Amino acid sequence: MVSGFEQPQPLHPTAELHQLAAGASGIVAALQGHEATTTKLAEAGFVPGALVRLVRRAPLGSPLEVEVDGARFTLRSEDAAAVLLRPADSTHA
Repeated sequence: MVSGFEQPQPLHPTAELHQLAAGASGIVAALQGHEATTTKLAEAGFVPGALVRLVRRAPLGSPLEVEVDGARFTLRSEDAAAVLLRPADSTHA
C-alpha cells in the first residue's frame, strides 16, 4: 500500500443498469462485456464510484435516458447491461 492512500473497499455489484426502475440510482461497481462498449462507457463517465440514475426508459424499454455525475445520456438496453451497479449510499444522495 502506498503511504497516504487507502485500499479500495470491495465492490459488490447487485444489478445491471438496465434493471433499475425509472428514478432509481446506483453506484458504478464495474463494467463488463465487449471492450469497445466498456471503453465508450468509461469515456462517457461510467467509471467505478460514479453515481448513475435511470431517468426514464422509452415506451418499448429501450433506449434508456440515464444521468451520470450530472450529465445525461441515452443508452441502448444492451449497452446499459454492461454497467454493474451497487446500491447508492447516503454519501451520494
